[in-house]
Amino acid sequence: MTAMTMDEIREGFPEAAKDLKLNLQAVLGDSSLLTAAQKYGVALACAAASRCAPLRDALARLTRTEAGREVEEDAIAAAALMGMNNILYRFRHMIGNDAYGQMPARLRMNRLAKPASNKADFELFALAVSAINGCEACVRAHEKSILEAGLTETHVHEAIRIAATVHGAAIALETALD
Repeated sequence: MTAMTMDEIREGFPEAAKDLKLNLQAVLGDSSLLTAAQKYGVALACAAASRCAPLRDALARLTRTEAGREVEEDAIAAAALMGMNNILYRFRHMIGNDAYGQMPARLRMNRLAKPASNKADFELFALAVSAINGCEACVRAHEKSILEAGLTETHVHEAIRIAATVHGAAIALETALD
């Protein structure tokens, strides 16, 4: 199977997902607020977290072209690290037993501290994936880090709009491919 472009991805949506087709085009279109690295890094991290290979691959190529290899690598790293962290921290939050929160995580997370691109953008990628994965503790922690790094609530909101759209697009595309 040949790799699909983003245009082919959008055209592959069923009629029932027309809103997602239009929303995906809108959130990946021109943004006066998010940089190309932020926009494409968030989108790629969310596609990876949504486990839709055609969407992930198309966004990886687009990210590499529009934002560079470092952003592509950080987006994939954010999806993988949050795939791990969101399980641990969501469990700690859900179980409601403070004893688990006192135990060391003992999980390597060096990329979070030293991303290939930049810390604020990596936090934005991690926030978006954490929202998809439903980890309240991680969402709160990453949102705080993003704001402390000088980005705004509008940056956060735009990242979450992308996350919501990419996740919905992954579902629509997987349904269309079945």
